[in-house]
Amino acid sequence: MADYYVYILASRPRTLYVGVTNDLNRRLWEHRNGDGSDFTRKYRTGRLVYFETTANVQAAITREKQVKGWIRKRKVELIESMNPTWEDLSTQWN
Repeated sequence: MADYYVYILASRPRTLYVGVTNDLNRRLWEHRNGDGSDFTRKYRTGRLVYFETTANVQAAITREKQVKGWIRKRKVELIESMNPTWEDLSTQWN
């Protein structure tokens, strides 16, 4: 059974990008190497500051749309509930 990830990337000035994927490591690599999206390339949103997982692809897509629809303040609250210092969570992975 696959895992699906809803994730938030941030730039140094804290521009936010919300996405969904079934392979978070690959998707981060794509974003960081210019193959992700025009938005992440333009705003350099390469730091993984939040993510959550689910085994249901439809639930992941629904959650991504929900978070994308939130105002910035609510997204920041979500990030800070898991990562109050806005560290790049992917640096903890091998």
